[in-house]
Amino acid sequence: MSDPVPTIEQKQLDRCDLFILHGRIDSSKAPEVETAFKSVTDQGRYRFVLDMSDVPFVSSAFLRVLMTNHKQAKRFNRGNIYLAAMSPKITDVLELAGVLGMFQTYESATEAVGAW
Repeated sequence: MSDPVPTIEQKQLDRCDLFILHGRIDSSKAPEVETAFKSVTDQGRYRFVLDMSDVPFVSSAFLRVLMTNHKQAKRFNRGNIYLAAMSPKITDVLELAGVLGMFQTYESATEAVGAW
């Protein structure tokens, strides 16, 4: 049975691209996130907000996607990835992986978008 809600919703805003993530982002779903990043970066846009309010779990595959695209966004100071509305569990995962400090985090997607 497939998930009724897509893993990712993309919204192109004036200041950045907003990705609203849904559900568990594991090794089977991480490629969808990678494809979403690629579709935007191929157009020369590198400013992202990831709304993670509906994400209960992330795998190492998602962390790889996140780190790869963070590096690309930061290259030549073109952009960044802001993380918004993460649960304490997701925050702990990123902290334990040693990558939390690389990202700006916000309480809400609205706040993160406004930071651009």
